[in-house]
Amino acid sequence: MASPVPSLVVGSTAVPPRGAAAGGRIVVGIGEFAVSSSPDDVIVTHALGSCIAVCIWDPVVRVGGLLHFLLPESKINPERARKQPATFADTGIPLLFQTAYASGIEKKRCHVRLVGGAEVAGMQGVAALNVGKRNLLVARQILWQNGVLVNGEATGGTIPRSVALRASDGVVEVTSARDVVASL
Repeated sequence: MASPVPSLVVGSTAVPPRGAAAGGRIVVGIGEFAVSSSPDDVIVTHALGSCIAVCIWDPVVRVGGLLHFLLPESKINPERARKQPATFADTGIPLLFQTAYASGIEKKRCHVRLVGGAEVAGMQGVAALNVGKRNLLVARQILWQNGVLVNGEATGGTIPRSVALRASDGVVEVTSARDVVASL
């Protein structure tokens, strides 16, 4: 039986399959996500302040995914939620999992890590709204309500973070100002 061809899904659009030698760095922006089954891929997102990165990885099928959401609830902007559902926790997290299910993951096997949710200095007006804390609480609640356990976190605080998820082994490396601050 032939092994499945690695594939990559970004946003909600499938990208043609790539061979093992073609793997690389997949950059996810705010309100975007990516899912990959290529062992050579590293999915990254940068400058997480109050935003949250939801990182998932299934060790059996070796599929990884990363969502970078901006806000907790889509009801504040239904039009944007319709056009860019990954912007919000309540629409983005289900979309990430549904897309990853198509690549063979099972939620009971998934390793889930959360990164971000900071109250970044210099954004006092935004920080007063506790967006980082609200994002984190909603993400945890959505996952818990769907029977998904969080295996690790690098959340809160006041520093922005960048995240890299290796599709080959599910390791999540968290950096701030080029220093590794966590490996989950």
